[in-house]
Amino acid sequence: MEASARGTAMDRDCLSCIKYLMFVFNFLIFLGGSFLLGVGVWVLVDPTGFKEIVAANPLLFTGVYIILAMGGMLFLLGFLGCCGAIRENKCLLMFFFMLILVIFLAELAAAILAFIFREHLTREYFTKELKRHYQGYNNTDVFTGTWNAIMNTFDCCGVNSPVDFEESLFRLINPNEMVPAACCRRGSQPGDSAYIPQEECLMGNMLFRNNKGCYSAVVDYFELYIYVAGALAIVVLTIELFAMVFAMCLFRGIQ
Repeated sequence: MEASARGTAMDRDCLSCIKYLMFVFNFLIFLGGSFLLGVGVWVLVDPTGFKEIVAANPLLFTGVYIILAMGGMLFLLGFLGCCGAIRENKCLLMFFFMLILVIFLAELAAAILAFIFREHLTREYFTKELKRHYQGYNNTDVFTGTWNAIMNTFDCCGVNSPVDFEESLFRLINPNEMVPAACCRRGSQPGDSAYIPQEECLMGNMLFRNNKGCYSAVVDYFELYIYVAGALAIVVLTIELFAMVFAMCLFRGIQ
């Protein structure tokens, strides 16, 4: 009888420990989601002109909505986890578990698809797509606008080098230009010593254009971040597994 009571008390202590650990963990998720939501909303409504800079760059513009989506998802996840844990509500805990399970499976599917379609991330694939679809000055075209943003952001030209524009759709549309204006080095105003004549660049003068390919430029820039992102992905998947286990343990322990 005494052993049974001691076991019951221990079970209650374990359940209480899991409950408060889950609450703290989800409160941190809730704060992270709130921060991301705040940043995304601030960028979209900021009156100081930052909104125009983001809107002019397709990569940044897309990134803002990704931040908003991630913030909203984390906000909801943290809120459900906190409420479910502290109130010991089975319905909220089950919804929390199902939401994390869906996110976990989506991340797993994304990893599998990335592995299956990894050949689409090669230099050859990007070069072929650039030659077939890049138009140069039509920023209403998503593909062209994205490539212009990449070349302006990373000061690069083409996938491997400016040679990629030979025998391309861009040269068919603009037969008098060797490279697009996005490949030109950015100088100051006419009259300054650093001024770069765009006409010389468009005619193919190597002194006035960026000669590094964007594939190398982007890989070099994100090399550290790729490893960090991979490590973070493993950590996040592990946390999600533990969160599902904690949620189910708490769900089963609630009378």
